Amino acid sequence: MNQPKIGITMDYQEEKTYSKYPWYALRKNYATSIYKQGAIPVALIPDISLLEEYISMIDGLLITGGDFDVSPSLYGEEITSQAVSENTQRTDFEFLIIKKALQKDMPILGICGGQQILNVVLGGTLVQHISDSYDSPINHEQINPRNEVSHEVDIAQNTLLKDIVKETRIFVNSAHHQAVKKVGKGVVKNAIATDNVVEGIEATNYKFCLGIQWHPEFLITQADSKIMNAFVKACK
Repeated sequence: MNQPKIGITMDYQEEKTYSKYPWYALRKNYATSIYKQGAIPVALIPDISLLEEYISMIDGLLITGGDFDVSPSLYGEEITSQAVSENTQRTDFEFLIIKKALQKDMPILGICGGQQILNVVLGGTLVQHISDSYDSPINHEQINPRNEVSHEVDIAQNTLLKDIVKETRIFVNSAHHQAVKKVGKGVVKNAIATDNVVEGIEATNYKFCLGIQWHPEFLITQADSKIMNAFVKACK
């Protein structure tokens, strides 16, 4: 049985929460959602010195979300919202490992903040705070539990995501205050919320380069399971 090794980026914090000392962390369902599809999860600590070793040992790359934002300086902007918070060590690592994975045309799945940094690496920009730019009835930082859906998104025709989910509108969960603004070169929007916030992107010049603004690793819907399954298959 061919079990691809999929690298999953870990969080890094120095706040005295999980531990009194600096710590790495990874939510369990990021790993189990691909393990259930037949892949071997490989946790990647955000250490730039390990980039070459990581790229040589993994078959696919999953960029996770996190409670931080991509530095606006990476897409040519100043900080315009007090809601922006940065995590330089993790962002620098993810930026570089995405670039290396793209150079190898390695399958990439960016989830939530992972979609956002993927878009930036590909030359796009971000909405720094959704409520500053959209008058929306949708709370993109949903109040109900993250393992429940909270709003709908429309899936664009003639996209990889449409080929995967086989639906034109799906329900998703939501845990973000930023979003894709301008897409990068060769990138198309594949999912849009009913308030016009971008919920998915894909880079058409690569065999599998997909960004998802929601959290399919919770496997709430059939569409979520199909996304994780398609990613693992692409890594084989």
